[in-house]
Amino acid sequence: MKLLECVPNVSEGRDSEKIEALATLLSSSSGVALLDYSSDPDHNRSVFTYVGDPEKVLAATMEFCAEAYGLIDMRTHTGCHPRLGAVDVVPFVPLRGIEMEEAVHVAHALGEALGAMGVPVYFYEEAALRPERCNLADCRRGEYEKLAEHLCGPEGCPDAGPAEFNPRCGATVVGARHPLIAFNVNLGTSNLAVAQAIARAVRHSSGGFRYVKALGMELKDRGLVQVSMNLVNHEQTPIHRVVESVRSEAARHGVPVVECELVGMVPLGAIEEAVRHYLQIHDFSSAKIIEARLLEAELGDR
Repeated sequence: MKLLECVPNVSEGRDSEKIEALATLLSSSSGVALLDYSSDPDHNRSVFTYVGDPEKVLAATMEFCAEAYGLIDMRTHTGCHPRLGAVDVVPFVPLRGIEMEEAVHVAHALGEALGAMGVPVYFYEEAALRPERCNLADCRRGEYEKLAEHLCGPEGCPDAGPAEFNPRCGATVVGARHPLIAFNVNLGTSNLAVAQAIARAVRHSSGGFRYVKALGMELKDRGLVQVSMNLVNHEQTPIHRVVESVRSEAARHGVPVVECELVGMVPLGAIEEAVRHYLQIHDFSSAKIIEARLLEAELGDR
């Protein structure tokens, strides 16, 4: 059985009716299973996670994007998370019985379909057609506010769709990648400079962990700041190592860690590693979890 995961991020995290409309669409889509969705009002962003057969996932994603373009107007959007468009980024992740090459094919098919809707599309990660667009941050540099200007130059020519500014929808970045963990650490201060300094300390681009991308963000409604991260290889850079580094850096600034947030879903192996570290059970695995063994037995009987 083939399983392809899709994790679209949309630029709406405050209007519950719009968010629920998108979730309902996915829940009713044939051949896909909506596993999770979450929203953040400060980021003004929602993340949806669903899986299914590649063809079914592609069809559901086309419908999802068309609906999101109709619901979200970038001309009125504000939020602290970097974004380029109403449907900001759509990554496909091969999970079972599918190679990365097929995930790339699905990404390119979606990009062409969105381009036909009048939305400029850029391909990133494994689906990138240009080496300078492999990194999502490079695709999104300047964000929505600079998009019209960016599209005018050769470096901003989209991989699919028109090289014309779509003020309502912005642009969409579509790609194929390996699983990543979206993980935030909230700090007990309103000083954004502290979060930005810690982000610089842990992210790879400024000398930190090889598989960590990080930004410092302000959570105005909560009076906190956040180190918002993507952990792109949890085996090489496990969650606990990053958390403890953030905690250590925060202590140097005299700031406590208030809480951590998991955005979307996480591979089981990442949780196993955290349990091994914090509980000091060196041989821990999911095989020691009753529910996991029951599920294995249930699947084995089918």
